[in-house]
Amino acid sequence: MIRTVDLRGRSLSKAQYNAQLPRATLNVQEAMLLIQPILERVKNGTEADLIALAEEFDGVKPATIKVSQSDLDSALAQLDPKIRTALELSIKRITKVHKDQLRTEKTTTVVDGGTVTEKWIPVDRVGLYVPGGRAVYPSSVMMNVIPAQIAKVQSIAVASPPQKEFGGLPHPTILATCALLGITEVYAVGGAQAIALFAYGMDGVCEKADLVTGPGNIYVAAAKRALRGVIGIDSEAGPTEIAILADSSAIAADVAADLISQAEHDVIAAAVLVTDSPELAAAVEAELKVRVAATKHADRINSALSGIQSAIALVDDIAQGLAVVNAYAAEHLEIQTRNARSDAAKIRNAGAVFIGRFSPVSLGDYSAGSNHVLPTGGCACHSSGLSVQTFLRGLHFIEYDQKAFTDIVDTVVVLANSEDLPAHGEAMTVRLENLS
Repeated sequence: MIRTVDLRGRSLSKAQYNAQLPRATLNVQEAMLLIQPILERVKNGTEADLIALAEEFDGVKPATIKVSQSDLDSALAQLDPKIRTALELSIKRITKVHKDQLRTEKTTTVVDGGTVTEKWIPVDRVGLYVPGGRAVYPSSVMMNVIPAQIAKVQSIAVASPPQKEFGGLPHPTILATCALLGITEVYAVGGAQAIALFAYGMDGVCEKADLVTGPGNIYVAAAKRALRGVIGIDSEAGPTEIAILADSSAIAADVAADLISQAEHDVIAAAVLVTDSPELAAAVEAELKVRVAATKHADRINSALSGIQSAIALVDDIAQGLAVVNAYAAEHLEIQTRNARSDAAKIRNAGAVFIGRFSPVSLGDYSAGSNHVLPTGGCACHSSGLSVQTFLRGLHFIEYDQKAFTDIVDTVVVLANSEDLPAHGEAMTVRLENLS
């Protein structure tokens, strides 16, 4: 069901470890070619084009693209009370964590009379994408909306694919979560066309956004790549992935269940176990055979676990295991070792790190308080997950008085001339001609 890669006795480079643990093949460049006509159609189109695209790709013809307030209110009123309670508790925890991410204004006195102030300003408008398809993701509504609200973004819109089962509206749990969070602008649009709608805007339908965030399929990722620059993006989120670093103290049933939980997302989801215990590896394989067969989405999970992107990697010791997982830079990394906390302190590259037996990825997916929109495909070696900071921009405000200015004029002129940009220096010296 899942392949084994033996890394014992091998000291490899970061690139070599990644070659041993490849990701699923995703041809985003090819997808960009496929979606180009869609992007152009939305850019130059009307609501009728969006409705036609929904009929073509989602199999349903929405009456209108924008979800009415009455539909949002109705979805919230009909929400299962147990789900509402769970959402409200998760909202509270996510809000608590993300409030602590706010940045403060800081003024630096460079010299007497010369200051630089850094202020953190929210983007004016964001478009938040919430995927549909194989699963329903009210959790992604929370993870996108809450940090944007804490950042004090003034204009927030959400898009999610129209669903045939619900008359062309997004899933009612998605709508209910939007209503619970006070989001009133929601669009029944999915895929590349949703990203294009936010990027270009559409007269009488949707105002252009400055930034688009949220996970999606390969076509959403391709649209983000194609439109980056027209809009800002958080990342090109690819298929989900979990890596687990475990020693013989880990419980095989826990490890197997956690691997299965992420494989449940997609046939190209990645599930990787890195362990120095052959006994644990064998026990996990045995657990997988039993547990996968008993799950609701057994076929999907089996495809993910048997794909090239999933593996059990055997290492000499936890030190080598740390080198492997730091090279792999997983979206989700669990540490299930005897010294989980101290081992976790040695992690440099991961989207989020889950420490110990009672911190599974599923907790972070919903209710830990952390954000689950995380870098995939090894991007965790240079990128962070979604946060309040995603929606803020650092602006510098520079103010020098006359004395501070005159004291630095010669330095600026020397540097300007060294770059053969004399007009830069003249923009300084001209001010010396009319001093009061």
